Amino acid sequence: MHNPTPLDRLRETLAALEAEFDAELDERRERLKYRIEQGRVRFDREVLARHRATKVRLGEFLAATRPMVVLTAPVIYSLILPFALMDLFVSLYQAICFPVYGIAKVCRRDHIVIDRHHLAYLNGLQKLNCLYCSYCNGLIGYVREIAGRTEQYWCPIKHARRVAGAHDQYRDFTDYGDAEAFRTESQPLRDRLRG
Repeated sequence: MHNPTPLDRLRETLAALEAEFDAELDERRERLKYRIEQGRVRFDREVLARHRATKVRLGEFLAATRPMVVLTAPVIYSLILPFALMDLFVSLYQAICFPVYGIAKVCRRDHIVIDRHHLAYLNGLQKLNCLYCSYCNGLIGYVREIAGRTEQYWCPIKHARRVAGAHDQYRDFTDYGDAEAFRTESQPLRDRLRG
């Protein structure tokens, strides 16, 4: 066993912070009085009644919306076609290539979570907007995970410059310019991708 490096200690700290974050989210769920039963969100009856009472009706919502915001809606929603095509092509890529490479497949439903339509305080348009954002942002996470696993398989080398918002696999990549580490660590990094 080797002595932990500063990076190893930082990873441990990060894992502890993530566990603390998850515990705080669980506590908030309890305070907001909802639970997940058989994949469905369930609110306590009195909470659901309060939610319904705070819903802004569609007419009021639209009346309070600036006209320029309404005019941009077609631009936002026009992206659904490229997003759906990306979903199709990335899913096909993963289905065809990952088994060949020996990479465990990414579970799409872990990334694309559609549950905001259960919120009684949203009107129909707000629910549609939430559905769209949930799909698009979830899809980006799904694509990012597939791309990250692909990069770990083919080219697990960090960049010379700092990368903003790097995927989870990136922190384990070999350092830029470390030829020996690339030679010795590439195969173990590939092996970690197996399911």
